[in-house]
Amino acid sequence: MLRYRYELESRRLAPATINLRLAAVRRLAYEASDNGLLNPDLAAGIRRVKGAKRLGMRIGNWLTAGQGRKLLEVPGSGSIRDKRDHAMLSLLLGCGLRRAELTGLTVDHLQQRDEHWAIINLFGKGGHVRTVPVPSWVKLVLDQWLTAAGIEEGVVFRRVSRTGTVWGPKISEKLVWWVVRERAKAAGIDKLAPHDLRRTCARLCHAAGGELEQIQFLLGHRSVETTERYLGCRQRLASAVNDKIGIEPTSGAP
Repeated sequence: MLRYRYELESRRLAPATINLRLAAVRRLAYEASDNGLLNPDLAAGIRRVKGAKRLGMRIGNWLTAGQGRKLLEVPGSGSIRDKRDHAMLSLLLGCGLRRAELTGLTVDHLQQRDEHWAIINLFGKGGHVRTVPVPSWVKLVLDQWLTAAGIEEGVVFRRVSRTGTVWGPKISEKLVWWVVRERAKAAGIDKLAPHDLRRTCARLCHAAGGELEQIQFLLGHRSVETTERYLGCRQRLASAVNDKIGIEPTSGAP
């Protein structure tokens, strides 16, 4: 087991990836021991092997409010496909959905609660069920797509052919990647991923005065520490601590 861990580390895999694979091996050893296929002492030794430590924290990518508006205002042809792509970006940026949640969204999820539109009983990562508020501007864009596509039930986002025909059961997560990348390129934004829009939603909510607990509910995080990482509030680059420390060159200095 230790040798397997060192082999994983030698491949320069991320600690999270290494720990995920080690967890699978530990679980296999546990099941094998219960079924009499592995010595209990050996199984216990495998389960005691420690995972890889994660040193530091990777920084995410966020858009400013201006960049987010620019992304949503990318000019289109007004086709059905453009309406779909615009609705997809609006939900990713305005509601902080994951790709899998977006592709699995159905018309039945959209309901009114307390005179506010929301996505009800959305199954997220790890089977976590939550309710996601839908801003009025996002609902308006979404309705434009549903009306143009003639969708009244079932999955919200579906494929669109070159002739503008809506078909298929639902879109793939790969298509979501492609839409975000192409729209970002048209808006002059480099290296933008769908999950960056989820981070952006969290940060913009926080900047607008949203409570940390409410943002946690919105994103469906079990730990508030995960929400804090999405906000990037532990390290502020916009007002970095080393910007003004008294040794800056005076104006006109080389």
